[in-house]
Amino acid sequence: MEHKESIEREAWFAQLAERAKGTFWELIGCKVEAVEPGRAVVALDAQQHHLNGIGIVHGGVLSSLLDNAMGIAAMSARPGESTVTTNLNVHFVAPLGTGKLIATATVLHQSRSTLTVQATVQDDAGKTGSIGTGSFRVIPHR
Repeated sequence: MEHKESIEREAWFAQLAERAKGTFWELIGCKVEAVEPGRAVVALDAQQHHLNGIGIVHGGVLSSLLDNAMGIAAMSARPGESTVTTNLNVHFVAPLGTGKLIATATVLHQSRSTLTVQATVQDDAGKTGSIGTGSFRVIPHR
């Protein structure tokens, strides 16, 4: 059974990657590093164009990275269903600069129609720059 789940997860990754082409996800440069049911790790190589006027990673970039990681964690917990963000809370706790940023997201709770997810963004030295929570609604397929 585990082998079948692995194949299905790989197919899901391929579909996700295909749908992301030409979208905001691709524009900012997110890359999925790991996914398991209810958990996702997404990386971003922060470059000069990701910075704000004072030379730190722009809050919008960090918010998007958190939202992307949490969204994938939510989708991975509900295979075959779609989810959308209904609420996003972000706390900027320390400035981050250029280099590899890693967002790790975990589903905390889920019901029939909603999921609650938490995530952190850290640099490659392990410094936490932002934390967030999000609520996601399950969209029924018609």
